[in-house]
Amino acid sequence: MPALNEAGYRTITFDNRGISPLHDQSETFALNDMVNDTIALIEQLDLAPCSIVGTSLGAFITQELLVARPDLARRAVLVATRGRTDALRAAMSRADLELHSRNTPLPPLYDAVVRATQNLSRASLNNDKVVQDWIDVLEMSPQRPPGLQAQLALDMIPNRLAAYGSIRTPTLVIAFQDDIITPPHLGREVADAIPDCGYQELAGCGHFGYLERPDAVNKAISGFLGETSPAADTTEWSPR
Repeated sequence: MPALNEAGYRTITFDNRGISPLHDQSETFALNDMVNDTIALIEQLDLAPCSIVGTSLGAFITQELLVARPDLARRAVLVATRGRTDALRAAMSRADLELHSRNTPLPPLYDAVVRATQNLSRASLNNDKVVQDWIDVLEMSPQRPPGLQAQLALDMIPNRLAAYGSIRTPTLVIAFQDDIITPPHLGREVADAIPDCGYQELAGCGHFGYLERPDAVNKAISGFLGETSPAADTTEWSPR
């Protein structure tokens, strides 16, 4: 937000369903409910057409909004996204759901190590100081916030790539080279499916790439939002 504000944008963020403390733990909801929540907020605040930036689940919501209500969006950025669920991501989601449904507490350190391994880049994982800082933070953060189970089910999205061919909003997909949750090849599929869509792949980033390399992510977002022509199609590589 500070980077976008500095670039001259007014920024608005909000908590999706499933975020504590407002969430009713007995409530179930679908991705379409979250899309409709976003539509209602844009309309209530009279923002349309506006630029929309979504990350991970937020990107899933954004791309479905572009299909349902293209009139609301001027431009869109999809960070760490995919348009279908492949075998590995489906297995990961089922495993998380099974573990969560058993309500078996995990040792905080074990949970922190798993989350670090799944969400960080190789560069972070191979840096002793950086990875220890991350593990310390993750060990202190909530393992199972209210509403997590309902949100986990939303990871298993059907193949929506054909539907994204109808999107006419200028869009940018930002992928992270070491992302396990939403790997670059699945993000590339989304960019290829949307007619007016650029693609940028950032090196040295896992699923938490917006936290590992915030300056690069901010530059890509603000640069695209300020463009008057279609987004560039670039891949950034770095030596290992």
